[in-house]
Amino acid sequence: MKTLVMIPGMMCDERIFAPQIEGLSDSIRIIVADISGYSTVHELAAEVLKKSPPKFDLLGHSMGGIVAMEMYSQEPNRIEKLVLMDTNPKAELEEVKAMRDPQMKAAREGKLVDVMRDEMKPNYLDASDNRESILHTCMEMAKSMGTEVFMNQSKALQTREDQQSTLRLIDVPVLVICGSNDKLCPVERHELMHSIINHSELKIINNAGHMPTLEQPKETTEVLKKWLN
Repeated sequence: MKTLVMIPGMMCDERIFAPQIEGLSDSIRIIVADISGYSTVHELAAEVLKKSPPKFDLLGHSMGGIVAMEMYSQEPNRIEKLVLMDTNPKAELEEVKAMRDPQMKAAREGKLVDVMRDEMKPNYLDASDNRESILHTCMEMAKSMGTEVFMNQSKALQTREDQQSTLRLIDVPVLVICGSNDKLCPVERHELMHSIINHSELKIINNAGHMPTLEQPKETTEVLKKWLN
């Protein structure tokens, strides 16, 4: 049975992939990676590689996609297929870097829930009937991960390197996938990745924002099942 390593985004855990784990586990061994313990993308990637099997398929969502690109940069021969979902190959813009400092200050002062509620979560989702329940799940994930993880991940994103040169070197099959209304990592960013990566397919999930795994779980799972098998 093949192995799929799934890397969740910032302040997320295996709950972000719950429908896919349920839908794929009968044919694929799934490992959900932990990217909470270090404050650079390089170290996070090295840690996931250390805990992964010799060969595996790799899926990264959002910040997890950034870590996945760095993993390919470090050990390309171990990754057999790569899924980049609602993510961004570019280094962080200066204005976004600057925004993270007051967010980290607020989190240090015990206001992590406020930061997540007011500044981060509103940008995540498209309008839908299940929007409130998904936002609740996101908030529960963030609370369970806590302030220290928020600090680590914020610093890692602030200092990340541009990965476009890595993408040009990829020579395994790649699926680039995103929600049609993702405001954090818009469709154009995914069209850019698709144009850079030689062996890539682009799939846009309609009526989804930054979290198609939960917003359109059935379609997202079907796309992954078909492409991975």
